[in-house]
Amino acid sequence: VQLQASGGGSVQAGDSLRLSCTASGRTFNNNVMGWLRQAPGKEREFVAGISQSGGSTDYADSVKGRFTISRDSARSIMYLEMNSLKPEGTAVYHCAAISSSWYSRDYRRPNAYEWWGQGTLVTVSS
Repeated sequence: VQLQASGGGSVQAGDSLRLSCTASGRTFNNNVMGWLRQAPGKEREFVAGISQSGGSTDYADSVKGRFTISRDSARSIMYLEMNSLKPEGTAVYHCAAISSSWYSRDYRRPNAYEWWGQGTLVTVSS
């Protein structure tokens, strides 16, 4: 089970970034996937989640309307398109997978995820 996040970088407030998460096929197709982040000195928090089929998505209120999560099952890649970035978005972003049903909403709890990828750092300056 391997997940790898990439695409982070240093940007200005208002800019956009797209994060990618590559996964082994078995993990990717069978599990709900999510993006979570951890800012300096803060606890890890839920950012966005996507169901196994990609037909359902959910977002933290802080990113709703600015971030878009998607997945490409054929290529086993998940994306997080981040627009209108804010300085408070500075964090290490992780992709993760969870075997719970989408309807349990466990994906909103960072500690519920079973598989984690190495994070990618996003720095947003004002």
